[in-house]
Amino acid sequence: MNEMMQVEMTVNGRVRSFDVAVNHTLLEVLRDDIGLTGTKECCVVGECGACTVLIDGVPMNSCLMLAVEADGADVLTVEGLATDGHLDRLQQAFLEQGAAQCGFCIPGQLMSAHALLQRNPHPTIDDINEALAGNLCRCAGYQQISAAIMSSAEGAGR
Repeated sequence: MNEMMQVEMTVNGRVRSFDVAVNHTLLEVLRDDIGLTGTKECCVVGECGACTVLIDGVPMNSCLMLAVEADGADVLTVEGLATDGHLDRLQQAFLEQGAAQCGFCIPGQLMSAHALLQRNPHPTIDDINEALAGNLCRCAGYQQISAAIMSSAEGAGR
């Protein structure tokens, strides 16, 4: 039987409190317990970045983090980027630039890019490459992804 622990975290602006198995990852809790399936499960060893979420503003692989480690944290998932059913500027730029090919890596790419733009609203291509180094794209859409991030930054008054 799994030991349970009470955890409270803010997920996409909403405070949530629930019991989680101490051995469950944040990825499992987000997808299975909360129903936020935008965060993708892929490699489960922290290599691909498909499960990237922001923990207190920092990109993290949710497959490598136990849910209990997120107790008290502010968690932002890809679902939290949109407001009132409207895509944010970065999500819209991904669509306009054709960055979302198969779409599997895109939630993680978006979260890493969002964190980059929060700390550096006017990134260079080198900044973008460094920020996305932990996010793999099997479709090789890196040019479109970088173009979308640059476009979003320019739309922010660059």
